[in-house]
Amino acid sequence: MARSFCEAGMQALISGFADVLNIYTLAWICVGVTLGYVLGVLPGLGKATGVAVSIPLTFYLEPVAAIALLIGIAKGSAAGSAVSAILLNTPGEPSSAPTALDGYPLARQGKAQKALKMGLFASVIGDFLSTLVLICLAAPLARYALLIGPVELCAILVFSMTFIGGLSGKSLIKGLIAGAFGVLFATVGLETESFIPRMTFGLLELDDGLPLVPIAIGMLAVAEMIVQAGNMRQLDAETARIVDGGAPEDRVVLWSEWKRCLVPILRGTLIGSVVGILPGLGASVGSFLSYGATRRASKNPEEFGTGRIEGIAAAESADNAVVPASFVPLFALGIPGSVIAAILIAAFVLHGLTPGPRMFQEQPQLVAAVYAAMLCASGVLLLIGYTGQRIFAQVTRVPIRLIIPGVLFLCCIGAWMETGSIFAIYIMLAFTVFGFLAKKLDFSFVTFLIGFVIGPSAELSFRQSLQILDHRWTKLLDHPIALVFIALTLVVLVVLARGRSAGSAGGVRPARDPQITPTHHEGRIS
Repeated sequence: MARSFCEAGMQALISGFADVLNIYTLAWICVGVTLGYVLGVLPGLGKATGVAVSIPLTFYLEPVAAIALLIGIAKGSAAGSAVSAILLNTPGEPSSAPTALDGYPLARQGKAQKALKMGLFASVIGDFLSTLVLICLAAPLARYALLIGPVELCAILVFSMTFIGGLSGKSLIKGLIAGAFGVLFATVGLETESFIPRMTFGLLELDDGLPLVPIAIGMLAVAEMIVQAGNMRQLDAETARIVDGGAPEDRVVLWSEWKRCLVPILRGTLIGSVVGILPGLGASVGSFLSYGATRRASKNPEEFGTGRIEGIAAAESADNAVVPASFVPLFALGIPGSVIAAILIAAFVLHGLTPGPRMFQEQPQLVAAVYAAMLCASGVLLLIGYTGQRIFAQVTRVPIRLIIPGVLFLCCIGAWMETGSIFAIYIMLAFTVFGFLAKKLDFSFVTFLIGFVIGPSAELSFRQSLQILDHRWTKLLDHPIALVFIALTLVVLVVLARGRSAGSAGGVRPARDPQITPTHHEGRIS
């Protein structure tokens, strides 16, 4: 059956390429990948920020081109973050922290070009293979999802929130609190049944609820710029010149190195795909798990952290495999599995594609075009990354004091274009404070954003469940799928609470491993 689904997916994919293989769409894919690559190079920005700021810019684009642009930004950023990790030991995103463990020592040895090329190759392979996993799995899962009613959906959403809250931060309690705040802010606006305003404080601008894009921009981009502004001297000190080695073999990936890296790349792709499919784990968990698995499988694990190219291959393949795989729960169930998936919901809905099981029936051609655009973005990523690697590397030389004003200007423009009102900028600034405090107090903004996105669906399904069950919990016995997820929710709460109280999170919190912690080397991890 799985084989027949894959064959059907491939047939639809062929028709999708007809909508993508034109100069107009390919040009926007190139723009997205290039922009994303540059954003990935800049420490503290990354794919979530780039996509959030760029959504309003797609208002006047055709649906396929608009979604292709945003996906290109996400894919380019995931690969570009390895550039600053290797050259400056300052990853563009936390998920590239394992790349810095071996990439930075290689750069110091005069092998920066070798490390950058292997990071790019591993990124493209992991991204391409994970996209194929998405194409093969999303539609079959969506077919089974059509059998899920409001009661089952409510139980799934509660389980998802608990799972995400427990795994996206260092504290289970803080993760659940952040998710609860996200659900709370999602209730602002007109009530779904009676249309009575809730928590609007008499402001007509809040009747439609809080807009996602200004919130995401404020919590991710503006708050991060405030943090970066406080560390300008440290960032400027890391821009010391790195000189390439004189030997030709120091600037290319040798065949012997390819043979050593092939298994870590495939292993990293598998780990990244699994981590991406599971909601809430994120790219950081995938890259650290892959790096740790490769280190443990090596005959010389003590050499990792001194310039082993396998470490770069393992980390980057898993990091980039997470991005397409995180769309599997989004496309199949309508549940965002990551921050980038949560932010992309706004873009999908804006251009007529509502994520969930029914989109394969209502918009099959648009879905096929999205798949084709994702595969094309992988090829464009290889082309642009390889030809422009030296140029992109120069972005790290730009002083942070010049970057911050430009980013803040783009943030204001992006927030304003979401609603065309200055009120959106006020919302952005308010959630900037919220995001800054969340960073300082170690609350998960990932859980907050996902809670904010699934909050309306959770409320609606809960209200419908009460009507279906006639307010009697004994009728849950007629819904075995819901009972399974309720039991899983309780199990996750107990396991996570015991694991964290004992100070042991195993693979869930890989950054706690002192052998692969991102602060193992000198320099600051963004």
